[in-house]
Amino acid sequence: MLTACTTSSGDRPKSASAAPKRDPGKPYDRNPYPSTYRAYPGVPTLLTNVTILDGEGGRIDRGAVLFRDGKIVEIGQSIAAPEGASVIDGQGKYVTPGVIDVHSHLGDYPSPSVDAHSDGNEMTGPVTAEVWAEHSVWPQDPGFSRALTNGGVTTLQILPGSANLFGGRSVTLKNVYARTMQGMKFPGAPYGLKMACGENPKRVYGGKGRMPSTRMGNIAVDRGTWARAQDYKKRWDRYEKDGGEAPGRDIAMDTLRGVLAGEILVHNHCYRADEMAIVLDMAKEFGYKVGTFHHAVEAYKIADLLKASGTCAAVWADWWGFKMESYDAIEENLAILEREGACAMIHSDDSNGIQRLNQEIAKVRAAAKRAGYDIPEERAWKWAAITPAKALGIADVTGSLKPGKMADVVLWNGNPFSVYTRPEKVWIDGALLYDALDPKRRPVSDFELGQPGEGDVK
Repeated sequence: MLTACTTSSGDRPKSASAAPKRDPGKPYDRNPYPSTYRAYPGVPTLLTNVTILDGEGGRIDRGAVLFRDGKIVEIGQSIAAPEGASVIDGQGKYVTPGVIDVHSHLGDYPSPSVDAHSDGNEMTGPVTAEVWAEHSVWPQDPGFSRALTNGGVTTLQILPGSANLFGGRSVTLKNVYARTMQGMKFPGAPYGLKMACGENPKRVYGGKGRMPSTRMGNIAVDRGTWARAQDYKKRWDRYEKDGGEAPGRDIAMDTLRGVLAGEILVHNHCYRADEMAIVLDMAKEFGYKVGTFHHAVEAYKIADLLKASGTCAAVWADWWGFKMESYDAIEENLAILEREGACAMIHSDDSNGIQRLNQEIAKVRAAAKRAGYDIPEERAWKWAAITPAKALGIADVTGSLKPGKMADVVLWNGNPFSVYTRPEKVWIDGALLYDALDPKRRPVSDFELGQPGEGDVK
């Protein structure tokens, strides 16, 4: 009987370590709509005798900037012109890196502003993390040209609207016309997630008899959604590591998983200081980081919290009072954030405001001076250059006039903090795309080119 219970060595059960190893699961495509952007051709260019604001807080008076092959080559007091270079004497003029607007809706709310063009807010539910702003971008929007020629804007982030708690993905664009949005997409720029707190979500959905209808409802829906996202991430992480049966795809959860993994940056529409503090705690609870609060009219109240968490604030100069959560604003908001060492920048959220962000910065500087502290020009220009570049995750390639970076350059016809100053020339990746002195050197969209002249409509 005992011999009947014995087994040969060949029949022994295999250990778990001897079990065949499964192949890792196949990840889904994180970038199914890749950039096809290609820089326009340019020529070696040397700007001389100019006041340089380098975008990182540096200044050179009567300096020079050389760029070639789409990159900044050198900046300094005096630079020898390479053979064949275009040399421009900028006596009395300023040179800056191109303006970067971290909050725009161009292309999603294009001109002309009609219902047929209103594609920025998917107001069908408080959680629409599955929508992508780039899928509404109309690359022929005349607003892109106005932002370039009037405002010197060379890079901009297009965000979905703020009706929803989770509004969807944002996209960063180079400000050049192309046939498709992919031809405008900033190469290598990470995606963003637009979120919103406060009045908008509860106003839009509260009247429909469903959550959220209160601020506590906002946070409850947020937390429930992040909890589901954590579970989704665990399942997909496990599958991609160990293989097996693939979990079901959820396009909305793909975006939130990207945030939890640190691949997608959070841009949160929020006005009140108390709500921003709650959102920061919620981010700690669920293991994500708030990259930037947008509008943030009460950011000055929590500059220390923003600094401690490494969270930026993108603000206006003086918009206030258009709803209760925007009431307690002060014109020194941005200046106080700068003084306290928090990450802060200017933004537009407006197709007209994007054309004069240099003047918006001038307003902030004037308010700070009235309050008793001065912010130098070169330090203030960070708010339109390196700081938004950091907020968008592209500061390693743009946002300042440093050797090796993209030659996104603006030559202003005077002091850019004056209401009388306009861009004279704008280069993107070293290509001259606008010249105020040459009517033919002005970007015009196909939409505008195709408009019939007066009396031609039959």
